[in-house]
This record gives sequence, C-alpha cells and structure tokens, in this order.
Amino acid sequence: MTAAVSSDEEGMRLALAEARAAGDAGEVPVGAVVVKDGQVIATGRNAPVQAKDPTAHAEIVALRAAAQRLGNYRLDGCTLYVTLEPCAMCSGAMLHSRLARVVYGATEPRTGAAGSVLDLFAHAAINHQTAVQGGVLAGECSALLTTFFGERRREQRADAFARHPLRDDALRTPDTAFAHLPGYPWAPRYVSDLPSLAGLRMHYLDEGPVDAPRTWLCLHGNPAWSYLYRHMLPVFLAAGDRVVAPDLIGFGRSDKPKKEPAHQFEWHRQVLLELIERLDLRNVVLVVQDWGGILGLTLPMACPERFAALLVMNTLLATGDAPLPAGFVDWRAMCRDKPLYGVGRLLLRGNPHLSAAECAAYDAPFPDKGYRAALRAFPERVPASVDAPGAALSRQARDFWQHRWQGQSLMVIGARDPVLGPATMHELQRHIRGCSAPTVLPDAGHFVQEHGAPVARLAVEYFSFPDAGRPSG
Repeated sequence: MTAAVSSDEEGMRLALAEARAAGDAGEVPVGAVVVKDGQVIATGRNAPVQAKDPTAHAEIVALRAAAQRLGNYRLDGCTLYVTLEPCAMCSGAMLHSRLARVVYGATEPRTGAAGSVLDLFAHAAINHQTAVQGGVLAGECSALLTTFFGERRREQRADAFARHPLRDDALRTPDTAFAHLPGYPWAPRYVSDLPSLAGLRMHYLDEGPVDAPRTWLCLHGNPAWSYLYRHMLPVFLAAGDRVVAPDLIGFGRSDKPKKEPAHQFEWHRQVLLELIERLDLRNVVLVVQDWGGILGLTLPMACPERFAALLVMNTLLATGDAPLPAGFVDWRAMCRDKPLYGVGRLLLRGNPHLSAAECAAYDAPFPDKGYRAALRAFPERVPASVDAPGAALSRQARDFWQHRWQGQSLMVIGARDPVLGPATMHELQRHIRGCSAPTVLPDAGHFVQEHGAPVARLAVEYFSFPDAGRPSG
C-alpha cells in the first residue's frame, strides 16, 4: 500500500477502484482508502453480505486496516476517501478515530450523516473536529451505484418473471405503477401454483409472525385492492398478530385476465380456499367488505376449524332469493354506462380526506382499459336470482352463519354507504348467529376501511375476550 496521493481526485479514484471490486463481488459498490502523508495506508470495500457482518462498510474496513497498519486506533493526520456519504455508524467511527479529514463522493439522501439526513461532524460539542468535504467525483460515484442497482432490479424482475410467467390471456400491471404508494410499505408476495390459478400470479401480503395466536384474513372488494387495508394492518401487527391480505385476481398487483368471462364466482372462491390451505391459516379472523364479503362469507363453511371470528363491514350475502339493494342496482347501471370511471375519484367521493397520491394508488392497478375486465365483470357477477352462479353457495353460507357458526362476530357499518345502506347490514346481522348490535360510523361510506384504524383497534379489543381464538365447529 504505497500508492502516492497528491490530490483529492486521485484519492477518490482509488476509492472508486475499491467500489468497483465490491460491486463485482455482489456487494453495494462503495469503496474507501485511508491516506497519511500522501501515501495510501489502508483500503476497504463494502463486504457486509460476504462477511455476514452488518458493520463491514467500506469505511469501517478501511479504518480497521489503517489502525492495524499504524498500531494505534487513533488515526491522527489521516484522510479517508469514500465514494458515498458515510452513515451514522461510520461517521461515529471516523470521529472516534480522530481522522483529520473525510472526503466523500456521492451524497446519500436516505442515511447520510455528513449533511444529508443529519451532520454528526457539525456538532461543536464533540471533543474532536473532523473536516468534511463532499462532492468529489460525485458523478462517477453516483453513476456506479445507479448502474449497480439498475442491474439488480432488472435481475429481480427477470427472476420474478421466470418464477411467475405471464399467461397470454392476462395482463400484469408494471411494478413501476406501485413504486410510490403512501402508507403501504409491505413487501409483495406472489403465488402462481395453486391449482385453480392455472399459472395466473396472485399477489398477497403476509405480515407478522407465522405462528401468531391470531390471523386476520383481510378481503377487499370491487374496485379496490389490498391497499384499502393500509390503515388497519399496522394496528393488527402491533397486537402481535399475523395479517394476510390478498389481491383478488384482476385487482391490485395480481394478474388481470383480459376477458370478462374469466371472472366467475365459484372460481374466485376456490382460489381463496386454496390460498388459505397453502398458507395454513388458523385461528382466522375473517375481515370482509363488499365483494370480500360476498365471496368471503362463503369460505368458513368449507373449513370451519380454521375460523375463530368475523369482522364484517358493508357487504351482503347474495342469495338470489331477495332483491338486491336499490343502491347496488344503481351502481351496476353506472358501471355499464361509464366503464372507464376513475377508481381513485370514486373513492374520493365518499372519502374527501384522501390525498391525490392515495387516489393515484387506487388507480395504479389499471393503467388502461385493457386491465379493467374485473371491474366490468364483478358488478354483473353478484347473484340476482336463485339460479345465478354463486346463489346456492350463498344460501348454504347463510344457513351456516345462522345455525353452525360458533365464533365471535363484530359488525361495523358505514352509515353513508349509497350502495349497501344500513338496512342491508341489519338484515345480514339477523343471519349471523350471536352477532351483537352493529357499530355505526356516521361519517363512513361504503369503503369503511378508509376509517380503519379505530375499527381495527375496536376489533383487537373486542376479539381479546377469553374465548376469542376458539374455532367454530
């Protein structure tokens, strides 16, 4: 390590060489060198993955090597060159080592501790002051990182496509459409090998401990997706529970068949039953609204041992032997007349508190009309006669809830629902054994989950009674 360094640019080019070596090894390409009296005395490159060491940042590796070279943990008179603005850990180590100078290349707007997020070096109360200079060869340093992460994203997309190829008769919303979703930080999960999916890719969230004592199965309706539960999930997770929230095929991040006939009541139900079996969900609190209830309320009778409780919001059992609510008939007519209605705008009408970004999140799954087959099909699939597909299953489910259900039930009604008014929910309550008087939210509309945090807190408390978690028989 005898290379001479006569300028900051020379020092940074040596650090860039270390960064490239880190990238070649599969690490995030960050490199560092330590210089004393114009001579390189130590180098370092990112190695946390290879070393299985969260502290093995390029700067820490270089500081350790320099201390060994000098035989002293204090690096008086030394300059450290690093290609990326140091984090808080590395900045603290630099101050502790008494470095004279730190010179970095690219800024790090998320974790940088030399001025971007915070500036540890600017605190006069610290008993050593290290001079800092940023922006040296910043373009080259930044380009190296951008190239690395771009290649990694392309590899990840290629890997995901190889594991879940897209069928010719379906569309897949690009991942970029979901890049900036406010309040929705959870990692996507996918399954495509359920028998009923026949290769279609289904997206779902699965958060919290797999062995949690309680699992909340959150089913959305039309035209929403699992984003609708973003206010409720944190409450359930804070209680130590598991949360599973799938996107029905045709919605959210799931694949979208191009043709409306693909969407059939019994097929969607079977997909959900297979997902429950695949994930081995137990002590389930079934959380339903809209089509999430039309489908979801038919599930527990197929596997009652898995279900312990029910949280039901504005929905119905479409048994075909009673007229559909007038508000729903109007909704179905609107979908026929205006099939390209804005989903975000629709949500905004009943939830004026939504931000523009949240409305955009509801629009995200449907970048053009080709992705909207489910939105056109679902209003027509609600059983309206006794012989309609799904009606017989719904009548069987009604019998189950009336006579066989042994779990706890909580009903929450959005009073301002123009589609399924309170009368529809009170009728449903009459068919659910042991369901207590509903909680009515006077300011909530059809999409009750947009008022979900207090609803979730109520449910967590309500289902914490001693017999909560007891499966139905």
